[in-house]
Amino acid sequence: MNLNTPAFSSFTHRGLKLVFFDEGDPNGPPVLLIHGFASTANVNWVHPGWVKTLGDAGYRVIAMDNRGHGASDKPHDAEAYRPWIMAEDAVALLDYLGIPEANVMGYSMGARISVFTALAHPHRVRSLVLGGLGIGMTDGVGDWDPIADALLAPSLDDVTHARGRMFRAFAEQTRSDRQALASCIRGSRDLVARADMGRIDAPTLIGVGTKDDIAGSAEELAGLMPHAEALDIPGRDHMLAVGDKVFKKAVLAFYERVAGR
Repeated sequence: MNLNTPAFSSFTHRGLKLVFFDEGDPNGPPVLLIHGFASTANVNWVHPGWVKTLGDAGYRVIAMDNRGHGASDKPHDAEAYRPWIMAEDAVALLDYLGIPEANVMGYSMGARISVFTALAHPHRVRSLVLGGLGIGMTDGVGDWDPIADALLAPSLDDVTHARGRMFRAFAEQTRSDRQALASCIRGSRDLVARADMGRIDAPTLIGVGTKDDIAGSAEELAGLMPHAEALDIPGRDHMLAVGDKVFKKAVLAFYERVAGR
C-alpha cells in the first residue's frame, strides 16, 4: 500500500494559512476529509489508508490540516476554534478549489465540524460520514478540561489523568503546538441541539467503535436524523476505529449509493 505523504498546498482564510492536499481522481466525486483533535491530515487519513482506499475507488480526495494542527497556522485564542468557525475553513477550501458540493467525512472533532458545515451550508454537503462521534455530538463527551491541563503540564510525568496522558503522549508524538491544542479543546466543544441534527437532510453514515468510550451511541444519533444509518465498528476503541477495514468497506458501499458519479 502506498502511504507516501501527498504534496501539500496552502491558501489563506481569515488571515490564517491553511495547508491541504488534493489527491485521487481529479474528475471523481469529491470527498472532503476533516481530521480529529490533535491529529493531522496525514495521521488521520494518509497513514490509516483512507486516501489510497478512496483514491483507488475513483474519488477525488481532499484534506487539510485544521487550524491549530499540522502545518497550518496555530492561533492560541480558544475563541478561534469554535466549530462553526472551523466549518468556515472547510467551506473556504471548497471555494478555493472551485468545488460547489462535496461528500464530507469527519472523525471525532472533525465529525462535529462536519455537522456544523452541513447546518450552515447544506447545499455544499452532498453526504456526511461521521466517525468517532455518536450522541456525544448533542449530549457531550465528558469533562475535557483535564486534557487541556495535561497538554500544558510541564511534562508527561506530571500528568495522572488517564485520557489526559493519552492525548499528551499523542501530541508529543505528532510534535504539536500544545498551547494551540489546549486552546482548541477549550473552544471546539460546542454541542449541537437535537432538533438541529434533525434538520440535516444529507444522507449520513455514523461509525463508532464498539469499544469507544468517548463517542456515545451511533444508533441514538442516527435516530435523530431523517436519512442516517449507524455502523458498529467491532472491537475498536476511539483511536483505532478510524482505520478499520469494516469502516472502510461500509464507507465505500455508502458512497456507491450516495456520492454521485
